[in-house]
Amino acid sequence: MASEPTEATVERLEALILERCAASGPGKSISPDEVARAAGGDPNETPTWRPLLRSVRAAAASLQDRGAIQVLRKGKPVDIRSAKGVIRLTLPDPA
Repeated sequence: MASEPTEATVERLEALILERCAASGPGKSISPDEVARAAGGDPNETPTWRPLLRSVRAAAASLQDRGAIQVLRKGKPVDIRSAKGVIRLTLPDPA
């Protein structure tokens, strides 16, 4: 069973999520897989990054709770804790 992410890990993943979202540009989104690959070392080695996905979702949930990011499913905002399937992460619309 996977262990709970540590506070330091969550903070590092939060920073990486915000960095990747900002780099993607306004109106663009990123995949949680992208963050896990960036944090997990070699992006071509699935065993390296795949276990990080749960921690990435926990970090994204924390950022969503604070209003720092939006979580999208099929282009519409959703609560990450109840979202099923493919989700995307983006910075909130400044408008």
